[in-house]
Amino acid sequence: MLCLFIRARFAAFRTFATGSFRPTAPFITPSAAYGLALNLAGVEMRNDDGKSPMTQICDKGLPKLDVALGAPADGGPWKWGSVVSGERTFLPRVHDVDQQLHNYPVGPHRKEHAPHTMGAKYNVTPVRRSVLSGLEVVACFRHDDLAAFDQKVRAGLRGEAGHRYGLPFLGDNNFLPDRIEVLHSPPPCHWFVPVLSGDVADDWGPPARGVGRLTVTIDRLDSSRTRSRLFGPTAKAMATIPGRAWVCIDYSA
Repeated sequence: MLCLFIRARFAAFRTFATGSFRPTAPFITPSAAYGLALNLAGVEMRNDDGKSPMTQICDKGLPKLDVALGAPADGGPWKWGSVVSGERTFLPRVHDVDQQLHNYPVGPHRKEHAPHTMGAKYNVTPVRRSVLSGLEVVACFRHDDLAAFDQKVRAGLRGEAGHRYGLPFLGDNNFLPDRIEVLHSPPPCHWFVPVLSGDVADDWGPPARGVGRLTVTIDRLDSSRTRSRLFGPTAKAMATIPGRAWVCIDYSA
């Protein structure tokens, strides 16, 4: 098992949405953790065929990974968790930011403004965006050839990976991690597990903060093929990863 500790001052894990509000998932998503691990390992996910309106994800050659995500209890040994109402919490805080969104609108809407902007994006719309602060994650991975994958990730953390697209980031390329390190074993964490109807498992307990829909795999061309599930953190912090916390990510399926 490969276990990473990830810390970021700011992060945003966007769900597919339209309108003037851009929400974020309450925690890092399995799809984002998968992409981050592959970026560190120098594995290219992008498939730019020159035909699609946006860069797609490769559907062949990507490794099949099991991913488990946890929030260190009380910030773990790093003690950098968020503080809400004077009490330290293991979850990141959610903030809303108002800003101007510049874009090229679809269709003839506001085309009359195009000549005045000299080729720049001429449609300006006020929007609200949600961001997370104080993100601390323990991300664990299992792979059929874990030793080789582990070596690639460690090489990437040392700056020795081969070709890699850009820098590691946390959902938005403006938000870079402060720290990524390999752990020998996971510390006590509140592990994110699927929320089931009528779930009364001992490791779950009553509904807690942090319940939200997290994407597992994404399809940029057809959002209906994006897979997501409702997850929530376990009520108790555990060093042992619950079996239900493991999520299989397989883009070849």
